[in-house]
Amino acid sequence: MVTIEDYKNGETEWCPGCGNFNILEAVKRSLVDLGKKPHEVLMVSGIGQSGKLPHYLKCNTFNSLHGRTLPPATGAKVANPELTVIAVGGDGDSYGEGGNHFIHAIRRNPDITLIAHDNQIYGLTKGQASPTSEIGMKTKVQTHGVLHTPFNPLAVAISLDCPFVARGFAGDVEHLSSLISQAISHKGFSLVDILQPCVTFNKLNTYKWYHDRVYKMDDDGHDPANRMAAFEKALEWGDRIPTGVFYKRDSEPFESKLDVLKSGPLTAKQYDSAKLDSVFENFS
Repeated sequence: MVTIEDYKNGETEWCPGCGNFNILEAVKRSLVDLGKKPHEVLMVSGIGQSGKLPHYLKCNTFNSLHGRTLPPATGAKVANPELTVIAVGGDGDSYGEGGNHFIHAIRRNPDITLIAHDNQIYGLTKGQASPTSEIGMKTKVQTHGVLHTPFNPLAVAISLDCPFVARGFAGDVEHLSSLISQAISHKGFSLVDILQPCVTFNKLNTYKWYHDRVYKMDDDGHDPANRMAAFEKALEWGDRIPTGVFYKRDSEPFESKLDVLKSGPLTAKQYDSAKLDSVFENFS
């Protein structure tokens, strides 16, 4: 039987009160609830405070480059489809530097889950605006306020027909854990965007700011099978901010379409270097 203790791994180094603590707790609860053993899980991270999360979990980990979380996560899933692969990144990592990979991973549709820590700021590099920062927000770099239109990851994902799109709030661990469990269990690419207060650098989107606005769509009768309704919900932002499962559909994951995997995972196949000789000869 899997327990929370099985996933404990070292002391954290986040700022006191950081929303990352609750996200870490929600991930642990989810993996335990699903009965996933540490050796069955691979956490792939990018660069940033969010990227430290796998360091505090006792499971397989891979630290990639900034914005390059999804390519190695996809490769790992193809090499061993039996792994539960979870990619972790911040809003800058996932939607800024990694924006192109985000879009094309949805198109490719590997059976992986992206957990995006959306704190609307670059926390590791001391507080400049991120792709999701609100217009007018003032930072140490954007002293006159942010001018760019915020990136809407949920609307983009739904427009690309992503199989599972959800948003959680780091201030509600129980609800967030449930969303992560659903995302991991759903076949195909799953996005869980998490509203995560940064208590050090983001003085606008605080815990109170979110508590005053966030509501669960489950209580509002939302149907996640209705793509148009999901898109409308993704555009809702301001006095009321919806959380929950926006959209989900059945899909055939990328790796299930590969003939080479029908005889078993690549990790279980014997390696024969002689078969590469003819390939190398073509380039000699």
